[in-house]
Amino acid sequence: MRMQTCLLLLGASLLGQPAVAGDILTIPGHVVTSDKQAMPNRGARMEAVLSEFGEPNERIGPVGEPPITEWDYGSFRVYFEYEIVLHTVDLNTLILPQ
Repeated sequence: MRMQTCLLLLGASLLGQPAVAGDILTIPGHVVTSDKQAMPNRGARMEAVLSEFGEPNERIGPVGEPPITEWDYGSFRVYFEYEIVLHTVDLNTLILPQ
């Protein structure tokens, strides 16, 4: 009986505690933005990227096998395998070592 009373009091005291806010993690060099910029989706073809985003600032490649080509648009980069978008990297939110 005494053990049940102790457990009941312990449970009631935990319920009465205010919620504690968690810590906010900040990463040096990381920029939090609420607006996502438009970027090519994985699987898009080079022709579709050109028609939607125009000519890139710089074209690099192709390099290796399978051939990987990189297009630099300033605020983002697009990586192609053959003629298909493999990855797009948002350079505004990229965390670079200092």
